[in-house]
Amino acid sequence: MNRFFAIALLPLLALLSACNAVVMSPSGDVAVQQRDLIIISTVLMLVIIIPVMVLTVFFAWKYRQSNTDAPYDPEWDHSTQLELIIWAAPLLIIICLGAVTWMATHLLDPYRPLGRISPGKAVSETVKPLQVEVVALDWKWLFIYPEYGIASVNEMAAPVDRPIAFRLTSSAVMNSFYIPALAGQIYTMPGMQTKLSAVINHPGEYEGFSANYSGAGFSGMRFAFHGLPDEGFEKWIADVKSKGTTLDRMTYLHLEQPSEKVPVQHYASVDPELFSAVLNRCVERGKMCMSEMDEIDAKGGLGMAGIYNTRSLEYDKYTRRGGAVFGPDPAFVVGICTTEEALQASMNIQTLPPLNTSPFVGAGLPRPSPTQLFGLQRRPSNS
Repeated sequence: MNRFFAIALLPLLALLSACNAVVMSPSGDVAVQQRDLIIISTVLMLVIIIPVMVLTVFFAWKYRQSNTDAPYDPEWDHSTQLELIIWAAPLLIIICLGAVTWMATHLLDPYRPLGRISPGKAVSETVKPLQVEVVALDWKWLFIYPEYGIASVNEMAAPVDRPIAFRLTSSAVMNSFYIPALAGQIYTMPGMQTKLSAVINHPGEYEGFSANYSGAGFSGMRFAFHGLPDEGFEKWIADVKSKGTTLDRMTYLHLEQPSEKVPVQHYASVDPELFSAVLNRCVERGKMCMSEMDEIDAKGGLGMAGIYNTRSLEYDKYTRRGGAVFGPDPAFVVGICTTEEALQASMNIQTLPPLNTSPFVGAGLPRPSPTQLFGLQRRPSNS
């Protein structure tokens, strides 16, 4: 009996062990709403599951072979009241789950700007969301703050009760950006941009990581997320500007190379076009951006002239990381200069002397007549 009692307590102990789980005790309003959705869905499903489990045990006990007092009706085959209960209850549960899911799908859309900071507290129209550009690298995270012109690796911070607008992409393979205390996960993919809106409501240090396997260094692809009051956030920005270095395109190409368990790095200044270049796969100077290529294709392409303006395309995973061990040298589609660059280039071209259009005459030979030149002399008749 004691052994049976101990086994029966194991599920309860498992539930108690999760009381401090961050997913069920988040610090951001979006994550709180997602937690409530999990709880509501679970309760609605248990409304059906628990009675079924209880009735299964009850029927097995009541109609056991040794219970001779239980009614016995071998000719019974239908009950309208029982059919209504069996079908109506699950139908109501499905309707409730469908309504909750439909509302949550729209209200918790990661692309949707936040309408509130916390329950009963709407977002002020004067508050500007904090813009954060995220790049998933192998195997680290790059965070760019375009408003402040800084960047950091494997560390990010945000002020409490201020909406955060994330723009996310990846350098090589698909990853999943996830801060359980802040909001649900969102995928990052090369050449594509995803968005996430969130807010942190309580100060503290939280953990973020990649929730999608991406190679050998996946387990160490973690970062610290700091929820700070306004004064603390401004101090963090000042510290990054005072201690960081410059993140230009060449520095990014070096940073992009695969590395594991990278320590926190700060950059006091960032190329303002870096995130756009990463997103459009044209960090290298002279390479055609995807946005430029899409615009050319939308206008009908370059035609035959484009054949001589481009080179073969190689996957950036190898070309931007020092080239493949075997095979040709790295190559990519060459970018087409802008109108301003074309005008500047035309000003730098040296003027060539006019061509001599007079006919060529051999040394000491008379100039050929039109008849000899074009073969217009009449042939004699055979008659």
